[in-house]
Amino acid sequence: MISPDDIRRARDAIAGVAVRTPLVRLDVEADAEIWLKLETLQPVRSFKIRGAGNAILQASDDELAGGVVTASAGNMAQGVCVAARVRGVPATVVVPENAPQAKLDAIVRYGGRVVAVPYDEWWRTMMRGRYEGVDGLFVHPVDDDRVIAGNGTIGLELLEQLDGFDAVVVPWGGGGLFTGVATAVKAERPEVRMWVAEPATAAPVTASREGAAVDFTPSFVDGAGARELMPRVWALAEGFVDGSFAAPLDEVAAAVRVLAERTRVVAEGAGALSVAAALSGRVPGKRIVCIVSGGNIDTRVLARILEGGTP
Repeated sequence: MISPDDIRRARDAIAGVAVRTPLVRLDVEADAEIWLKLETLQPVRSFKIRGAGNAILQASDDELAGGVVTASAGNMAQGVCVAARVRGVPATVVVPENAPQAKLDAIVRYGGRVVAVPYDEWWRTMMRGRYEGVDGLFVHPVDDDRVIAGNGTIGLELLEQLDGFDAVVVPWGGGGLFTGVATAVKAERPEVRMWVAEPATAAPVTASREGAAVDFTPSFVDGAGARELMPRVWALAEGFVDGSFAAPLDEVAAAVRVLAERTRVVAEGAGALSVAAALSGRVPGKRIVCIVSGGNIDTRVLARILEGGTP
């Protein structure tokens, strides 16, 4: 279990690599106030620096003797590479072959070594928590207590930044972000409802709650959605889930456009999921916080969305 004390220790640990991100109101016609927690403004343009930073900066020298390894489509990889550089150790990143080029370029820019594998092998690497032939501390992008605690620092900031919010919508990739934020928020305000947002093309939480099978199709929402739930993380998260929303891709693209047009914020597909849920009117509440989890999106994908299309 992750405790609020773990999250408070994480906030101290990551103070040198992550920033306190702003919470701003979205200027949009809606029945509820919609507030945006802009993790797009982290140094790596994603919340992942929080979890990666906490895992690596709190690791012992012995744990880091062989460097660090992670499996990531890009955002976690960047966070791991930045934190590894702070600790002076090498980082190896196992990525799926369809990972966006913008994210791969960033991994190399931050000093990481890329190992590209087919999606199924990448997923097996993440489920196993290791990659054969590569030594080092495996920093799991989701199923790692220190990573989850680092993610939870977002929740601590929300509690300090806004009074009276009654719902938080969190993108779901593997559940580590949701679990961390929910742990922090529910400890102080148990009445706040916690909502999962995931793409309709890869929605294991919604499928589980409905007793249905996951119909997985890769999409431009590459930072969220999955083929299945990770058992241990789901066990930690399930009790916090008040509802879930499986967003159609057209609605996610529309949310990317709204963020760009109304706030001049560039969000990736996963980052816009929470906003798509809030704009749909299906999230109950008068003051809704949306975690805009990241902004690493290929320019060609963004251009198509801004022109009115859905990649």
